[in-house]
Amino acid sequence: MALTDTAIRALKPQAKPYKRADGGGLNLMVNPNGSKLWRLAYRYERKQKTISGGAYPTVGLAAARTWRDDAKAQLAQGIDPSQARRMAKRQAAVAAANNFETVTREWHESRKAKWTDRYSDFVLRRIEADVFPEIGKMPISKIECFDILDTIRKVEARGSIDIARRLNNHIGEIFRYAVALGIAERDPSRDIVDALKSRPPVKHHRSLPASQLPEFFGKLDDEPLEPLTKTALLLTIYTLVRTNETRFAEWSEFERLDSDEPLWRIPAARMKMRSEHLVPLAPQVAALLRELRARNIPGPFLFPGTRKGVISENTMLYALYRLGYHSKATVHGFRGTGSTLLNESGKFESDWIERQLAHDERDQVRAAYNAAQYLPQRRKMRTHPVGPALRGR
Repeated sequence: MALTDTAIRALKPQAKPYKRADGGGLNLMVNPNGSKLWRLAYRYERKQKTISGGAYPTVGLAAARTWRDDAKAQLAQGIDPSQARRMAKRQAAVAAANNFETVTREWHESRKAKWTDRYSDFVLRRIEADVFPEIGKMPISKIECFDILDTIRKVEARGSIDIARRLNNHIGEIFRYAVALGIAERDPSRDIVDALKSRPPVKHHRSLPASQLPEFFGKLDDEPLEPLTKTALLLTIYTLVRTNETRFAEWSEFERLDSDEPLWRIPAARMKMRSEHLVPLAPQVAALLRELRARNIPGPFLFPGTRKGVISENTMLYALYRLGYHSKATVHGFRGTGSTLLNESGKFESDWIERQLAHDERDQVRAAYNAAQYLPQRRKMRTHPVGPALRGR
């Protein structure tokens, strides 16, 4: 006789467990402690088996019957319901272990050797701040494009359009990493590219036209800037390196300052694209560095900070402001000025100039070879009027 909810509620515990059948192998086990548990008896490959279906009333009568019918459908397909359940539990455990955050941290660990420490930390911090709170705990195989879009929309909402696009690019890399490992089937980030907000027009670093360089160097000579700051600014402008490459420069990186071929060997770990960069130094720059060395500043850095570490990233920029170049020029902009001067001179190959600027070499084998490539030719650019020759004072 089939069970009813009224009949089930009326069942009382006894000294020993007992069962009440509902039909089709489904029965309810009533235990001495009063608990009532669903059981399904079935045969698979000529063996009698039993599988549990939860406790009543958490699993009601209708739900228990649906569960029974689903199990019988599996049996009709030659599937053992208990084995199917164990497989589902294992898959759920694998999915939980492979949540987005776990996979991201594995991906980041595999990628960071190609990045500078600063960029590596920046990438992970952005994902930790903007992505993990939204989808970090979700199994990566369960994340859909709309989950990613909702996440990216929140970044766009605060006006960070470029960061939003970069985050989506990183999410795509993470998914492709997961696909390669066999824990995701596809990269859903590709489906939302057309839904992302467009980047605003690029604002290039402001640079001085060549005609204003003599006036600039004249002001730099006359302004009583802190000597360390002035030296840092001159070194950056003369060598066309990036600001951070000057800020974190160490004495161990400089070779043969007293010779005719002084050299600055910037290690790969400090370069934007993790490739060693060799910078031939003009005689005036070598003299500038010898003067700085004579000051016997303690520590490994050329430009230590007043409290710890190195000078701040704004130190040289604020020096430009003091010279009257607020909103007119940036330190990084001198790289553009130098590139323009060198290209317009007609004396130097574009490849030499690009190597001097340490621009990204997409072919990594060629990039490694190019660490020293064109060094003799680039030495000829050291005294071109982008720097010392324009001083004329």
